[in-house]
Amino acid sequence: MARALIMVPATARRGEIVEIKATVAHPMESGFRHTQLGTLIPRDIVTQFVCTYNGVEVFSAEFFPAISANPFISFSTVATESGTLVFNWIGDNGFSVTESAAISVS
Repeated sequence: MARALIMVPATARRGEIVEIKATVAHPMESGFRHTQLGTLIPRDIVTQFVCTYNGVEVFSAEFFPAISANPFISFSTVATESGTLVFNWIGDNGFSVTESAAISVS
């Protein structure tokens, strides 16, 4: 199973812009390389990332073969209420990782 790392502030003031960082461990094979014997190495990439805040999508990204291994994402959102951010990575060959983090808004 892949390992995901997320950084979300534990607390924020209502209306504050918070920075969120996330990465997932994945080797990301483009599907364009060949083995030493000339066999094509099959594509195996993370194709989509979605982050929801209390069930509402706040960020999404679609990835393509040029993305690096262990893709890192950084984005901002407005802290509107206490709740949960859910991070979901989806990829080739049934790859799926979901993590969550709580944020307390005062």
